[in-house]
Amino acid sequence: MSEIVLSVDSSTSGVKCIAWDRNGTPLAVGSTTLELSIPQPGYGEQDPRDWWRGTVTAVRDCLAQIDVSRVVAFAVTHQRESFACLDENDEPVRPAMLWLDTRAHEQVVRFGTRRVHDLTGKPANPTPAFYKLLWMREHEPALLDRTVRVVDVHAYLVHELTGQWSTSVASADPLGLIDLETGDYSDELLDIVGLQRSALPELVAPGDVIAPLSASAAAALGLPEGLPIVSGAGDGQSAGLGAGIVSPGMAYLNVGTGLISGSFSDSYIPSPAYRAMAGTITGTVNYELFVGAGTFMVTWFLKSFADGDDADTSIPREVYWERKASEIVPGAEGLFVVPYWNGQLTPFWDQDARGVMFGLTGAHTTAHIYRAVLEGIAFELRVCLEEAERSLPAPISEFIAMGGGTRSPVWCQLFADILQRPVVLAGSDEATALGAGVLAAVGAGIYASTAEAAAAMTNVGTRYEPQAHLRETYDSLFGVYRQIYPALRPVFAAAAREASHG
Repeated sequence: MSEIVLSVDSSTSGVKCIAWDRNGTPLAVGSTTLELSIPQPGYGEQDPRDWWRGTVTAVRDCLAQIDVSRVVAFAVTHQRESFACLDENDEPVRPAMLWLDTRAHEQVVRFGTRRVHDLTGKPANPTPAFYKLLWMREHEPALLDRTVRVVDVHAYLVHELTGQWSTSVASADPLGLIDLETGDYSDELLDIVGLQRSALPELVAPGDVIAPLSASAAAALGLPEGLPIVSGAGDGQSAGLGAGIVSPGMAYLNVGTGLISGSFSDSYIPSPAYRAMAGTITGTVNYELFVGAGTFMVTWFLKSFADGDDADTSIPREVYWERKASEIVPGAEGLFVVPYWNGQLTPFWDQDARGVMFGLTGAHTTAHIYRAVLEGIAFELRVCLEEAERSLPAPISEFIAMGGGTRSPVWCQLFADILQRPVVLAGSDEATALGAGVLAAVGAGIYASTAEAAAAMTNVGTRYEPQAHLRETYDSLFGVYRQIYPALRPVFAAAAREASHG
């Protein structure tokens, strides 16, 4: 019988375990939810012990559906930037701070220098742990003094699995403490935070075997003792691998609550146009573009404009509205939506920016607004892409797409038309977990390299080609869209100053 590899995806909202065969076919799935705590606005916390509890539940659920004797390796992917501070007994001194926690704004302003950006590849923003640890240094110094270990989610789970404090370079890097050029912790950054190297887990290359599964973890999970635990990666890098992105010129497009696109590079060039992350192949880098609006905007539209306005209740609301939007001409008759409901991320990193509807007239309907929302997100990604391609090793030739938004054929076609590049659906709905499965297969020796494993275990589905007759139209519309943010940038700043004084 053929081998099975397990991957665990420990996300913000839950833990999922998937069993994969050597072809990347999912054989079984187990899952459970995790509780998220928001004690006050801008905070985001979890009990790190729940990461392990959730893993045990998800793995046992998955194993109940397969022949456990066929399992040959295990790897983890996870929510990035989130971290736990542990005491001398490996107990948390406070709840884990998550990636979505934005309390460290002041520290970003004071410490978010060009030097930090160049070292880490992370433009200054509250997401990396670097700034949150500085916040702790100022606001919770006693807790930070009690901290013996600072660990990412991968490191925490690996310790539960093996008893060792080790993590993947591609898991620790999002914390913002690693020099991307060397692939090692930066003594300069550790000095700024006031951390010793001994407080951080040992770094291991993605796809390498870290250690065997311990007897206690084996008993908890229902797996054989000694099973190889393979070094994984953060969820963003893992999603790219699960989409088969292992060479320059291709990118993944994850149309989730927010929109993230990542591409592959053999070398690191700093730029504010993207966020750089250590890749799943040693020495490589993922360049990531962010639009803080994806299916979030669809949900917002349905709640704010479409309540009670759905004429056909026999089909899902999103399907009804995409049909209505498809009846509207490209450009929504002069209506543009600039989707900065959650600020502007790559390439300008302007948290003062706010959402805009530009060009409204009495002739516009809710269907016009919906089409303009879908188009606006695609226009914004094109802005990000044009800025990023100045530094990318090769132009992006096509996007491998995943996420809830790709269930809309109309939106997928709009992305292809506006980006003027093919958009191809990923073959797996679980690309993030599949990426960890690819690394597990490499660690198990099923494949000789990550690139070989990705080629064998990933595939693609429906393909959307740009429509040639719309190229000139969308070029002209993009030219207008491109002017809106620069014109309004001083207005956004002035409005933010007034709001702070109020």
